[in-house]
Amino acid sequence: MPDGAPTDTPPTPPPAWVARVAIRDFRSYMEGTVSAGPGPVVVTGENGAGKTNLLEAISLLSPGRGLRGVALSDLARSGGPGHWAVAATVDSGGAVEIGTGTTATAAERRQVRVNGAAAAVASLAEWLSVLWLTPAMDRLFSEGATGRRRFLDRLTLALHPGHAGQAARYDAAMRARNRLLAEERQADPAWLAALERQMADHGAAIAEARRDTVQALAEALARVPAGPFARARVRVDGWAEDALEASGTGDVADALADEFRRRRSQDAAAGRATLGPHRTDLLVVHADKEMPAERCSTGEQKALLLGLVLAHAGLVGVRRGKAPVLLLDEVAAHLDAGRREALFDRLAGTGAQVWMTGTDRSLFAGLDGAATFVSVAQGALAVEG
Repeated sequence: MPDGAPTDTPPTPPPAWVARVAIRDFRSYMEGTVSAGPGPVVVTGENGAGKTNLLEAISLLSPGRGLRGVALSDLARSGGPGHWAVAATVDSGGAVEIGTGTTATAAERRQVRVNGAAAAVASLAEWLSVLWLTPAMDRLFSEGATGRRRFLDRLTLALHPGHAGQAARYDAAMRARNRLLAEERQADPAWLAALERQMADHGAAIAEARRDTVQALAEALARVPAGPFARARVRVDGWAEDALEASGTGDVADALADEFRRRRSQDAAAGRATLGPHRTDLLVVHADKEMPAERCSTGEQKALLLGLVLAHAGLVGVRRGKAPVLLLDEVAAHLDAGRREALFDRLAGTGAQVWMTGTDRSLFAGLDGAATFVSVAQGALAVEG
C-alpha cells in the first residue's frame, strides 16, 4: 500500500470522465480539441501558453463560473466575436454530449445543452463532478471566509447535485429581500415574509447538505494514516449548520424564517442579510499539529488543501458510484520526487480522471505510458503521440 493511502480502501469506482473537449474563442484559444482516456492527462507548456485556460474550460462543464470565478464575458477571446463555447463528450456510464457558452447578445448569460436539448446550468452536476486546485487557492486558509465557502460549496455539490439549485434560489430570494428593504420604507410584510420563507427553506437545505458533506469528509480524513501530505480536521461553522446539531431541517427552516423577520431593521440598515448560510465558514485544522490551518506554513497549507481534495475525491467515488474529474494546476511544481510519486499513487487510488498542468514534462515522467500528454504552444493544443 502506498504511504499515506487510506486504510480499508473500497474498490476503486469507475470515473465519469471527459473523453473529448473542444473550445472555441475561449481565452487564448481561437479553437482547440483534446481527446483523452479515463486516466491522467498532463498538459505542458511555457508560462502563459494557456494551460490553465484549458482547465478553466473543463471546469465550466459543471455549475458555477469555473475555477477563476470571473464574469462570463471575460472568458471570450480578445479580438474574437465576443462569445465563447465549450463542448465535450463525457463518459458517465454512456456517452453524453455537453455544450456550454454565451452568445454575442447575452455575454453574461451562460447557456447549456445536454445531448442537443437546452438544460439548466445547475443540471450539469447530474452528469459530472469537477473539483480543482489552483495556485491562487494557496491563500484559501489565510484570506476571508468567502473563498472557503465557495470551496465548501464545490465539495458539497459533488455529493449533492441539487445543491447548486438550492443555492441559486436562496441567493435570488435574498437579493429580492435586500432590494425590498432598501427601496421600500413601508415594505409589504406579507411580501417580505414570503421571501424570507423561501430563504429559510432553501437555506436549511443548503446547511443540511454542507453539514453532511463535512461530516463525511471528516470521517474519510480520519481514516488516512500519516504520510507525506498533512492531514486535516474539518468543521463547518454557521448559524444554520450549528442549529442542525440539535434539531431537524424543518425546525431550522422555521428558526431561520423567524430570525430573518426579527432582523429586518438591522438588515435594512446594513444593506444586506446579516445572518444565513451565505455567511458560513469552513474551519480547517492541521490534525497532527493541532494548529489552525491559517497559522501553518505555506507548504503545510498547500499540503492540507491537497489532502482535502484527495480524500474528497475518494468520498465522491464511494457515495456517487463514479469518481470525479480533478483539475490540478501546477500541482507537482514544488514537490520532491518522493512526494510526486506518492501523489500519483493517491490520485490513481481515487479512480478519478486527473488533468494536471506543468511547465516541465519531466516532473510527470512517472506517468509515462499511463497518461495522455498534451502540449500547448502559441494558442494551439497537440496530443503527443
